[in-house]
This record gives sequence, C-alpha cells and structure tokens, in this order.
Amino acid sequence: MPEGHSVHRIARQFERHFEHTPVAVSSPQGRFAAGASQLDGHEIVRSEAVGKQMFLEFDHGLWLRVHLGIYGAWDFAGDITVDATTASANGRMGQTNQRGTDLAAHEDSLASMGAPRLTRLRMSEQEKLEPDAESFPPEPIGAVRVRLLTRTAVADLRGPTACEVQTPEQVDATIAKLGPDPLVGDPAAGEERFVAAVRKKPTPIALLLMDQAVVSGIGNVYRAELLFRARQNPFTPGKELREEVVRALWRDWVKLLNIGVATGQMLTMDDLSDDDYRKALASRADRHWVYHRAGEPCRICGAPILMQELGGRKLYWCPVDQA
Repeated sequence: MPEGHSVHRIARQFERHFEHTPVAVSSPQGRFAAGASQLDGHEIVRSEAVGKQMFLEFDHGLWLRVHLGIYGAWDFAGDITVDATTASANGRMGQTNQRGTDLAAHEDSLASMGAPRLTRLRMSEQEKLEPDAESFPPEPIGAVRVRLLTRTAVADLRGPTACEVQTPEQVDATIAKLGPDPLVGDPAAGEERFVAAVRKKPTPIALLLMDQAVVSGIGNVYRAELLFRARQNPFTPGKELREEVVRALWRDWVKLLNIGVATGQMLTMDDLSDDDYRKALASRADRHWVYHRAGEPCRICGAPILMQELGGRKLYWCPVDQA
C-alpha cells in the first residue's frame, strides 16, 4: 500500500500539471460515471494529500477524494514532470549518483528527453517509467475508474479503495478523522496531537503507528523502521512510553517523510558511505534496517530479525536491539 510520501508526490503532480486549467473528467470503466459528470469541465484549484488520502478541489466547490489502498495507482502521461531520480534509474526511483536529491531542483529534468508530451509514469507504492505513448492522449488501458484530461496531460486512476465526490463539509469531516500529517498544518501542533493520542492508549505502539486516526501516512515499512531506529520494543503499550520517546518518534517521522517525498524512496538508513547510499537507493534490500528481513542478521547486533502477524500485517523487529 502506498505510504504517505507517495501520496504527497502524487498531489505534487496534480499541482504542477492539472491545476488552473479545464479538466475533462470521465470514467472509462463506467463505475464513476455519475461522479465524473459532476466534475467534468471544471478546473482543479487545489491538490492536497493528508496521510494516505488525496483531495482535489474543483472551482465549483466540489472535491474528488481518492484513497489508493492496496491496489490503486495513478498513471500519468503527456507533458509531465519526472524527477531526476526516476529518470536516471530508468523508472526505478532513486537510482542516482547524487546525494540529497531535491525534487524541486529537478522539476524540468525530462524537458530534453525525447518527446515530452509522450512521457508516461505510474505512481503508487513504487514509481515506474512506462514506454512512451505513441499518441496523446493514450487510449485507456484496463479498468480506469476515472480519467482526468487537460490539453497537455492525462491521469488515469485504477483500483482505488475510495474514489468519490465530496462537498467541503464532507472533506472536513474526512480529514477530521485523520491523525496529524507532518506536511499538513503546523508540525508542532501535530506533534502535540500525536503525543497526546499515543500516551493515553494501552494499545501496542506498533499498532498505534499504523492507526491513521493517531498519525497519518505511516504504513508497514515506516512502522518497522521507525521503531528500530528508536530501539523501541514494538509491543510496548503507548501509555507506558516516556514522553521523550514518543516525541522522538514523531520527529523521526517528520525526517523520514521529507526524505521520502524528496527521493521517492522509503530510505531509512543514515550515515551511509557514498557506495552504500547508491546501493540503498537502487535496491530495497539495501535500504532498510529490519523491514522484510525476517531471518536475516540484524545490521547492528547480528541477531536474526523476527517477524509475526500483528493487526493483520507483518511486523519486523530485532529481539535484541528492540528488547
């Protein structure tokens, strides 16, 4: 499932290429035909991500709410931006020789790469460049729930958990149910909300980090990595954690989320050599401390990484460093 950094990156695509121009909205699959008719011909005036959900505001006051869920993805084509890490990796995000890749610094990175109006990019949990389209707009492929089309760019949505038109009041109600997102609103206020929510609950911290009502955007990868980086036992009840530990978890989430938005990768290892940094960006196996490493030796102490089901998801942790 796409985690928070991916959804923020998708929202940026809409901000750059779809705002303030008329958008033809359709449902090639047919399942969103009624909703599409409410939005067709209007301009997108705002693109916002909150955790794992994205909201597009149209000029007549209605919003499109999308939650990609496990299977959802956006396919972009046309005169679109692909940041330098994607381009240099031939579609595998982050494979670059440059440290500290800044997305904003490379907005026009594909301006001279082939026919820019034919560029195609899939954005979900991972980002992947697709073969260039032969014409614009390309024909819809597969079960496209909704298509957003301008003169120069098109976005096709497939397989979302949620795709619906909402009024401003409904959007406010949806967001009110979500925990704080470090990239939305005041991060300091978000920290206070997070600390208060965690420290009053008897629920294990590993479950609280995945609860989108406690904090927005954290999924299975970031959950495991944040807890290892904090050397925190994943089964400790939230109310038993010291306040400074909870605050450190939030601040580390701020850090990792910003790295994810900048690089397109859930890169969770610090202080890497230049060679190890390149490996980490190129390969998931070299990118994480414990996630998806069950049975492999801990990178710090050598103990085998453990895995068990918790809340319907696989939890990874080190039994020594997180004892």
